[in-house]
Amino acid sequence: MRNLDLDSLQIFKAVVDYGGITNAAAQLNRVQSNITTRVKNLEERLGVALFHRQGGKLIPSDEGKLLHQYAEKLLRLSTEAETALKRGRLQGTLRIGTLESTAAARLPPLLSSFHERFPDVQIELVSGSSDALIAQVHRGDIEAAFVSDPFTTAGLDSQEAFVEELALIVAKNSTVPNARELQGSTIIAFARGCSYRRIFEDWLKTCEIVPARFLELASYHAIAACVAAGTGVAIMPQSVLKAVQVQNLVRALPLPPKVARARTRLIWRAGHESSVLQSFLDEIARHRGSLSS
Repeated sequence: MRNLDLDSLQIFKAVVDYGGITNAAAQLNRVQSNITTRVKNLEERLGVALFHRQGGKLIPSDEGKLLHQYAEKLLRLSTEAETALKRGRLQGTLRIGTLESTAAARLPPLLSSFHERFPDVQIELVSGSSDALIAQVHRGDIEAAFVSDPFTTAGLDSQEAFVEELALIVAKNSTVPNARELQGSTIIAFARGCSYRRIFEDWLKTCEIVPARFLELASYHAIAACVAAGTGVAIMPQSVLKAVQVQNLVRALPLPPKVARARTRLIWRAGHESSVLQSFLDEIARHRGSLSS
């Protein structure tokens, strides 16, 4: 059996991506009969059906979905290899998901250093909660993402980036003596799906503390402002407290060590590889000491 050729994989991928023979032919500037023949030849070569017909549409079979994953990887690596050899340096696009806290306090020096080393690599950032970012990584919408423990690791590879130190923040004139005296307080946090909120809720449950309510906001600046105004309490990484410059407007109370230390990792789909991603992982490793400070 001959090895799979990239041209056949590109045609197959186009049929999946554009929803059928007609659209794929238009995108690739080929006649439909050629697309049909190449897909049939590919199925015969592999000995599997890559598509099912449903209502006149081509739906990828389980084998087709698996081949599509490999086709994406092989075609991307082929493009990277060609551009690297032609230009002699790394280029491409790296689409990364990030937590709001990571974007605010950790990424600027890391991305600046990476850009200096690899100026032809285009970085695109997408922000969201850990749960939302993990879902986007699984779907292939983004190549990798910074998320915080705890999270479900099934189907993912990861590399530690840094450790955040979390603190409970209260208003400067708050009478709360320590982090355990929160019964009946208003908890200010991001929406569900945020790892830090999950940590906070689990700790409150362990301490048998029942808050009066949760107030959900979408930015650390807004959360800090409400805490400063006495609306409620929140947890926040110490690095973000510095980044949003509110250390003097709120009071930070220590959390138990097991609660305070939150590990942030870069995750990507298990088995996924690219030279751009590997270079970014190497950059994280180079900066790990400064990122963890």
